[in-house]
Amino acid sequence: MSYRISLARTVAFAMAYLVSAWAGRLTVVDGTNLSMVWPAAGVAVIWFCAQRRSPWFWVDGVVLITISYFVNALTGATHATSLASAAANFAQALVFVVLLRRWRPSLWGAGGDGPIGSPRDLWILLAASCASTACGAFVGPTTRWLLGEGYPWVAAAVWLARNTAGTLIVGMAGLCIGQAVSTYRARHGSPAGWARQWIAMLRVTPRWRIAEYAGLAVCTTSLYMVGFRYADRLPLSFAVLGLTVWVATRLATPFVVAHSLLVATIAALFTLNGQGPFAVVGDLALRTVILQAFAAMVAVVGLALALGRDERDRLMAELAAQREQASRHAALMTAIVDSMADGLAVIDSTGGVVLRNPASVRLLGDRIGAGESDPAAYGFFRADGSRYLDEEAFLKALADEEVRDAEILVRNPGVPEGRFVRVTATALPNPDGTRSAVVLYHDVTAERRHRDELTNFAGVVAHDLLNPVASVDGWTDAALEALATVPAHPGVDQARGDLARLARASDRMRSLIEDLLAYTTARNAVAAPAYVDLTAVVADIANARTDAAAAAGRPEPRFTVGAFPPVHADPVLVRQLLDNLIGNAIKYTAPGVTPALTVTAAREGDMVRVCVADNGIGIPEGQHDAIFANFHRAHLGSGYLGTGLGLAICQRIVERHGGTIAASDNPGGGSRFVFTLPAATPMTAKPRAGSGAVVAL
Repeated sequence: MSYRISLARTVAFAMAYLVSAWAGRLTVVDGTNLSMVWPAAGVAVIWFCAQRRSPWFWVDGVVLITISYFVNALTGATHATSLASAAANFAQALVFVVLLRRWRPSLWGAGGDGPIGSPRDLWILLAASCASTACGAFVGPTTRWLLGEGYPWVAAAVWLARNTAGTLIVGMAGLCIGQAVSTYRARHGSPAGWARQWIAMLRVTPRWRIAEYAGLAVCTTSLYMVGFRYADRLPLSFAVLGLTVWVATRLATPFVVAHSLLVATIAALFTLNGQGPFAVVGDLALRTVILQAFAAMVAVVGLALALGRDERDRLMAELAAQREQASRHAALMTAIVDSMADGLAVIDSTGGVVLRNPASVRLLGDRIGAGESDPAAYGFFRADGSRYLDEEAFLKALADEEVRDAEILVRNPGVPEGRFVRVTATALPNPDGTRSAVVLYHDVTAERRHRDELTNFAGVVAHDLLNPVASVDGWTDAALEALATVPAHPGVDQARGDLARLARASDRMRSLIEDLLAYTTARNAVAAPAYVDLTAVVADIANARTDAAAAAGRPEPRFTVGAFPPVHADPVLVRQLLDNLIGNAIKYTAPGVTPALTVTAAREGDMVRVCVADNGIGIPEGQHDAIFANFHRAHLGSGYLGTGLGLAICQRIVERHGGTIAASDNPGGGSRFVFTLPAATPMTAKPRAGSGAVVAL
C-alpha cells in the first residue's frame, strides 16, 4: 500500500470517525456526560480493519486518539474523561481487530477477503465486540480512577451496552461494505464497471422481487416509526420484530444489515425525543442499556436468520454440485465398465447378480441374469470336460477368500463351441456388514489355443529334432562297441577319439534342444496356477538327484531341507524351476567335493521366499545379474557343460508368477539363489475331490 493511498484512507476514516463521534456526543443526556449511542465504536473497528496492512498504522492510532480526546473535550467532558475515553476507544478498536484476525482470519478486514456468510461468523463478531468493549470499559473507568475521578460503575455499564451495540451494528455494516467494495473492485476494476454490473442485475431481477424489497423497506420503516411514536396507545415495538423475521428470511443479508441499522436509528431518535416505549424508563443509564439491548437483539435475530439461510442455500448448492459430479462420475464409471472387454459382475450375499456388464453377458453366452446362482445354468465345466456341480463355489469370495486365475470352460446354448474364461473374484464389504463378490471374467480361449499349439509344436520338435540326435547316439555307441574288438592301432585310437567327441557333441545338441523347448514353454505358455506343495516337490527332486548320482558313481549330494509353505503357482513350471536350481548347484561343485545344499522357505506377506544355497564354485565377481541373460555362461573353459539357458528359464518362470529372483554369494562358500512365488491362500488350498476352485454365478 502506497503512502498516498494510506494517507487518503486515514483522512477519509478520520472524517467519518469525527462525524460519528460528534453525533454520538450529541446524545449526551441531562448533564451526565453519558452518550446514549456511540456509532464511532463501529467506525473505529472498520478503520483499523481497513488499515491493518498499512506501514503507517501508528498514524491512524494517533489520529483516532486525538479526535476522540478533542470531541469529548469540546462537548463538555473533563480532561480526565476525555483522556480516558480516547484511550478506551483506541484499545477497543485494536483488541477487536486482533481478536477478529485470530478467530476468523478468512474474513475481510482480518487478513482474508471472505464475506460474512454463516451464523458462526456472526457469533465470532459478537464475541469480538463484547470482548473488545469489555476491554474498553475496563480501560476508560480505570483511567478516570487513576486520574482521581473515582470509579464510575454506571459509566462502565453504559459503555459496555452502547459500544457493544455500536460495534456490532455499525461494524457489521462496514465489514459488508468493505468486502463488497473489495470484491467488485477486483472483478470490475472501476466504479463504471460496478455500476454496469448493478444495472445488469436489476434488469434480470424479477419485478415482483424489486417490489418486495421496496415494500418491505417502506413497511418496516413506517411500522417501527408508528410503533415508537404511539407506544403509549399502540404497544407495537416488540411486536414489529415479526417484520425483522420476514426481512431476514426473504431478503439479502446486506439488506438485513441496513434494516438493523435503520431500526437502531429510529429507536435512538425517538428515545432521545422522549417518545417510544423506552422513554418511560426514568433512570437514564437503564434507559440507555435497554435501548442498546433492543437494537442489538434486532440485529442479532435478523442476521442469525439471514446468515443461517445463506449457509443453508450454500450447502444445498454444494450438495447439488456434488450430486451432479457424482452423477457424472457414475455415468463415466458405467461407460468404462460397459466398454470393458473383460466381463464384470457383482454378486450379493444371496447369490443374486446385482451388476453385470455386456462383456460378462457375451462371455457367458447371454445366460447371466439377476438372481441366478446355479452353476449348471451357465454350463460351467472343468478343463477335462467334467461339470462343476458345487453350487456354493461362488460363496468362497463372499467369505472373504480371494479367487485368483481359476480357469473354467463355458459351454451352453449361447456358446455351443465352448469358451475358456479365467475367473478372478474378490470380496467387497458392504456398509451394512454383508459382503458382495466382485467377479472378473477374462477370455483365455485364444491363449489356451496358443498354448495347445505350442505344446503340439514342442512335440513335433522333440520328434523331428531329437530322433536324429538319438540315431546319432545309437550309431555312435554301435561304432564304439564294434571298435572295442579291433586290435590296437593308431587309426583305431583316432576313430575312438572322434566318436567320443561326436557323442559329446550329440549330448550338447540334445541339451540345447531340450533347453530351448523349456525356455519357449516358460516364456510363452499360459501358466495354470494351482496349489503346490513345495515340501513334496523338493523332496521328490532331492531323491531323484541322489539316485542319479548313485547310479553314475558320483558323490551323493547332501540336502538340508526346511519346512515349506505351499504356493499358488503352475506345478510343472515350479518343478522345472527348482530342478534347474538344484541341478546347477550339484553340477557346479568342485571336483572331489560332495555337494551340500540347503533349501529353505518362509512366508513374507502374500509371497513365499525360497532360498537355495550350495557349497559350489560360486559366481564370478560382477556376474550375479548377468547370469540370468540368455545363453550366458559364467564358467567358460572350466569344463562345466551347459547351454546358458537354465537360469534364464528360472527367471522367466518366476517373473511369470509375479515374483523376483536374485543370486548372491553364500557366506559359507558357494552360491545362494533366492526367489519368490505367490503364497497359497485358503481359497487356493488343495481342493476336495469333486469340488472346483471357481466362482459360479
